[in-house]
Parts: sequence; C-alpha cells; structure tokens
Amino acid sequence: MTTTASGHSPVRSERDDFLSALERHRGFLRQTVDGITDEQAALTPTVSALCLGGLLKHVALMEVRWTEFIVAGPGSMGKMDAEAYAAHAATFRMEPGDTVVALLAHYDAVANATETLVRELPSLDVAQPLPEAPWFEPGARWSARRVLVHIIAETAQHAGHADIIRETIDGARTMG
Repeated sequence: MTTTASGHSPVRSERDDFLSALERHRGFLRQTVDGITDEQAALTPTVSALCLGGLLKHVALMEVRWTEFIVAGPGSMGKMDAEAYAAHAATFRMEPGDTVVALLAHYDAVANATETLVRELPSLDVAQPLPEAPWFEPGARWSARRVLVHIIAETAQHAGHADIIRETIDGARTMG
C-alpha cells in the first residue's frame, strides 16, 4: 500500500479489509502444519476427534460452500439430512491419501477463488436466503458481506483449534 503526500496510509477498501483479515487467519492455520508430517497431521491428540489435516480440509470446503452460496444461494449448500451430516463430519478427518502438501495446495486455490469473487462482486450487499437448517433463523438472508464475516470467524476459530492441536503434538505454538 502506498502512502499519501502527508505520509499517511490511505483508507483501505472494505473488500481489502475482509481479504486481509481472512489472509491473516489463513496464515495462522497454515502455520499449524508447517514442518509436520502427514502422519502428524492425522493425529487426534486431544479429547476431540479433530486433527490438523482435517481442520485444513474442513475450512477449505466450508469456504468453497459459502462462496458458492454468495453466487448461487441456498441450493448450493445441499440438503441437510443424515447423509449430509455424515459427509460434514468427514470433512474434519484426514483420509487415506490426503497429504498436507495437497491440502495446502487446495486451500491456496480456494483462497485465490475467494479473492477473485470478492474483488469482482458488483456489491457486497447481494443477499441470499439461508438454507433451512435448525441453526439458522427461519427466513433469514445473508449478504455477501455477512458471509465473509462468517468465513473469517470460522477460519479464525478453527485456526485456534489447530494451534491447540499443534501444541499438543510437539509443543509448537502459532499464535502466542
């Protein structure tokens, strides 16, 4: 970012702020898998069933689903049934054949697609009705802006989970 003649940084756009916040939390999440093996990424060393590779996979998939929601609405989210719940739970696991390298490459591609979408959207006010689900208020609509806040929050939350898992594995900490 350049500075003005007075030496102050210009005000960034709302889109830049969203993308910067998202990239910061993505960086924390990426850092949790820095220098670990695929076997370590699949470990579940806490009471929960969470693992580093699964968190990375889950966050990437959720970002894809929410950005698709911005464009295509609730139909892009799929049905909320027993099969969908099982598939959702699987997003938190590192499956045979998953590698940290491949998960990071996919996450980078997702990040690039999100940045393109955010920069090219005509307006962050575009809104879609939320899918019917017990955790959403009936009849609620989310704007692209609200979806981006959700993606940032989910990324930050799971980066924190990953930080705890990484510290449990080898003592390394990414956020403090």
